[in-house]
Amino acid sequence: MMLRMMLGPSAILAAALLLAAPAATHAQEEAPIGVPVPPLGDGPWVIDTAEQHEIRVSVVARGLEHPWAIAFLPDGGMLITERDGRLRVLRDDRLDPQPISGVPEVRTDGNGGLMDVAVHPEFAANGLVYLTYTKGHDDGRGSPALARGRLEGTALHDVRDLVVTAPFHTNSGLNGRVAFGRDGKVYMSTGGRIRSLDGDLLDAPQDPASLRGKVLRLNDDGSVPDDNPFVDEPGHRPEIYTIGHRNTLGLMLHPGTGDVWQHENGPNGGDELNVLLSGRNYGWPLMSFGRLYPGARVSQHPTRDGYESPLIVWLPAIAAAGLAVYSGDRFPAWQGNVFVGSLQMGGIPGTGHLQRIVLNEQMEELRRELLLQELRQRVREVRQGPDGLLYVLTDDPEDGALLRIEPAG
Repeated sequence: MMLRMMLGPSAILAAALLLAAPAATHAQEEAPIGVPVPPLGDGPWVIDTAEQHEIRVSVVARGLEHPWAIAFLPDGGMLITERDGRLRVLRDDRLDPQPISGVPEVRTDGNGGLMDVAVHPEFAANGLVYLTYTKGHDDGRGSPALARGRLEGTALHDVRDLVVTAPFHTNSGLNGRVAFGRDGKVYMSTGGRIRSLDGDLLDAPQDPASLRGKVLRLNDDGSVPDDNPFVDEPGHRPEIYTIGHRNTLGLMLHPGTGDVWQHENGPNGGDELNVLLSGRNYGWPLMSFGRLYPGARVSQHPTRDGYESPLIVWLPAIAAAGLAVYSGDRFPAWQGNVFVGSLQMGGIPGTGHLQRIVLNEQMEELRRELLLQELRQRVREVRQGPDGLLYVLTDDPEDGALLRIEPAG
């Protein structure tokens, strides 16, 4: 009665409806994050940029299933990996419908599968191709591995594993990249986001007896170079070049300095770009600029004496994937710029793009530009081609695409 006296008729009706309304369903509470992503159009797209200004983005090939990496062949062709275990070849802008045979069998759970591809610096003479992939084990576990084979026509021959790392019961940390250094050595990264069955972070990236969460340095036949930093260190695997990495999704030889650059995904924030120095420790999981997925900081201080700090950090995380430093002459305004793909930004689906980062002569960051946001695609890979143009892979389960970026004029 008192409620009726305090409220008018319309307010009473509203209160009654509110009381009678059902509580929000669990499905409503768990509504998907992000906005709908339209299918990639046919293009081409002309996009204005901050310093190079108008560029043209064209679809070279599409219909790829989770494409992962690109390697260029001396004859002008291109190798493209698909995560499910296919190695494809593209020539004259035509994707061969028949995959290359002889690829190792891959485990595709979680973030595993067929990943990176690199060709030997003397490929024209020896035909050697290097692949990183997730190797399955009889007990269901998986581990990052490096294989080498000789490409003849449309088949890989004499395929053998050069490195197989320790398996863990986890569906993450199964990725790896491969690149050749100016010294002719093979550099391979191994995933370090590893948890126990109880969900606790494992210290494998900091364990010198484990190959996980590391960058390895090898001779081209998989043997260990005599000048590796831990060759004579007791308790250390001699293959190790650097320690303390999470999940490396970018690894490359810098075309100017000759250094090997690497970037890795942080958890909730804290993606980082590093210049790799022999024998150094890059901190994971002891330190990071990021937070764990539930929200807590990885470490109270993002830097620490005795550990290497990143050259660039992303807050929020962009799920960095693919890495190139532009050194061609087709984009004069982009000389020396760093290009990094993004699968999504800040944990929001539909926000993938390509980032351009400008550094000064001291390798200090000046500015960043977000490119290809209009397409709203997950960018998995970016490489500079022999023609001085940029090539990008978009990640999609059925219609991944190879894009070419060129001056609009």
